[in-house]
Amino acid sequence: MSMQLLSDFGMPDEEILAVISAIGNHHENDGDPVNDVAAALILADKSDVHRTRVRNPDMIKFDIHDRVNYAVEKSFLNVDEDRKHITLELTLDPAISHMMEYFEIFMTRMLASRKAAKHLGATFGLQVNGNRLV
Repeated sequence: MSMQLLSDFGMPDEEILAVISAIGNHHENDGDPVNDVAAALILADKSDVHRTRVRNPDMIKFDIHDRVNYAVEKSFLNVDEDRKHITLELTLDPAISHMMEYFEIFMTRMLASRKAAKHLGATFGLQVNGNRLV
């Protein structure tokens, strides 16, 4: 579907290939940053954690994914070009979800982000509530 849409918009074939390769390779369990576009997509997708993603806040006590997302009050992907370091900076409300719950469900996402950053020649880190963790 993406290929057809991009082609209809007049995107050159080389660029379409880069984009559809990125889309097909951004899954955290078996995806791979096959190009720079894929690496950027992985970083964007895996860092997308925030309260606004939760559709029904009444369910946060039942679903760990919603609870963790709802606990994240602020999320920012900080790219330091000079140091070649990418940091996911989170402000997490510990009264809603503990940091361990974040790691429990997002560890594979952090590993995928680290692999994507490495592809771009950078390192990846995580900062929660002002504390650098990795």
